[in-house]
Amino acid sequence: MMGKLVVDSLVTWAKAYKVDGFRFDLMGHHPKANILAVRAALDKLTLARDGVDGRKILLYGEGWNFGEVADDARFTQATQANMAGTGVGTFNDRLRDAVRGGGPFDANPRVQGFASGLYTDPNGDEVNGSAAEQRARLLHQHDLIKVGLTGNLRGYRFTDSTGERVTGAQVDYNGAPAGYTAAPGEAVTYVDAHDNEILYDALAYKLPQGTSAQDRARMQVLALATTALGQGAGFVTTGSERLRSKSLDRNSYNSGDWFNQIRWDCAQGNGFGAGLPPEADNKDKWSYAKPLLADPSLVPDCAAIELADARYAELLRVRRSSPVFGLDTAEQVQKRVAFPLSGTKETPGVLTMTLDARGLDRKWKSVTVVFNATPQTAEQTVTGLRGANVALHPVLRNSADPALRTASFDRAAGTFTVPARSVAVFVQS
Repeated sequence: MMGKLVVDSLVTWAKAYKVDGFRFDLMGHHPKANILAVRAALDKLTLARDGVDGRKILLYGEGWNFGEVADDARFTQATQANMAGTGVGTFNDRLRDAVRGGGPFDANPRVQGFASGLYTDPNGDEVNGSAAEQRARLLHQHDLIKVGLTGNLRGYRFTDSTGERVTGAQVDYNGAPAGYTAAPGEAVTYVDAHDNEILYDALAYKLPQGTSAQDRARMQVLALATTALGQGAGFVTTGSERLRSKSLDRNSYNSGDWFNQIRWDCAQGNGFGAGLPPEADNKDKWSYAKPLLADPSLVPDCAAIELADARYAELLRVRRSSPVFGLDTAEQVQKRVAFPLSGTKETPGVLTMTLDARGLDRKWKSVTVVFNATPQTAEQTVTGLRGANVALHPVLRNSADPALRTASFDRAAGTFTVPARSVAVFVQS
C-alpha cells in the first residue's frame, strides 16, 4: 500500500498540478520496483488525455546504499548501480568529492581537492600528506572528474592518469566503481547541495586562508564548471553562483533564515561570519571554524560576488550554445568526448576535454574546454588541432573576468594558454 501511495501521489501531482520533475530523498531506501512503477505510471500520461506528457517528467534521487536495507538486504534497492539503464537519475558523489576534496564526513575539513588547491596551492595542513602523496591523489581525482564529465558511464573507455586504458567502472572510488551509469542522463552531477557544507564554505575550509576574494570567486566558478560543462544533468544549489555561505553550517535544515537566507544585496555580504554554526551537527568542526569565521577578509565584497554570478551565467550560455554538451547516449559520449592529454602528458591541476561537434553542431566542428585549477597560467598542446581555426568561445571574448579574456590559442603549435584558476572554452570553426 505504501508503494501504491507513492505511485498514486506522483500521478496526481503530475496531472493536477503539472509538476514536471520529482526528486526522491534517500531513494536507495525505496525498492527499485517502486521507482520503476512510478516511471511506468508517469509514462502512460498523455497530453491529449491527461494534459501532460508523462515521458518528459524527470525522476532522480539519492541512490545511497546504507542502513538496514544496504546491499539489497530486504529488496532490490533503488541505488546508484541498480538504477543504471532505467533512465532515472542518481546524485553523483564521485565528481563532488574529487572537485571539493575529501568527503562530507571527514573529521578534518581541510582535505583538499582539484578545485581547492591540492598539490598546486597547498593549505599547509598535514592531513593532505606529502607533496608526492598530494600529486598522486590529485591525478587520481583527474580520473574521477573525467568519468564525471562523461556522465559517470561505466563503459566509457579512456586513458587514465597513469597511461592505462580503462573504463569508467575500473576507476576506483573508495572501493566502488566510479562509473556506474548506462546513459549520461542517469548521472546528476553536483559539487554542493543542501546537505553538507555549501561550496563557498567547503572552499573556505580547504583553500589557503590568504586566498583573495577574487581568486575564491574564480575557484568557485571552476568547481561549478565541472557540473555546467559535463554530460548528464547538472545540479547547483541556489545561491552558489553568488558565493552563498551558511557560515559553515553543514546541516542547516533546521537553522532558520539566519543561516539559510540568500543575500541578494551583495553589500550585505554572502552570509559568511553570520555566527558559529549550531552545536548539534557542527561542534566537532568548531576548532576549525572559529578562526575562519573571525576573519573579515573571508566575507567577499560585491566585486567578487558579481564576478562569480556573471561567470556562472556565462557557463550556462556556453552550455546552451552547442548540443555537444548534452549527448543522449553512451555511444555518442564515447564517440565525441575525449581527454587528449591524459597519462604522461597530464599536468597536475589542469584538465583538457575535447568535444567533437561535427554533424551535430551547425556552427562549430569541435569544442575544447580547459580547466586550470592551478595558481599559474597553463599551456596545453593538442597536436590534433595544429593548424585549425580555433578561437575563444564568443561568450567568453567579453567575459566578466578580464583575466579570462586573455585566454588564447596558438594555431601553429596547437597550444591553448589559459590563465590561473580559470575554465576556458574554445571553438573550432
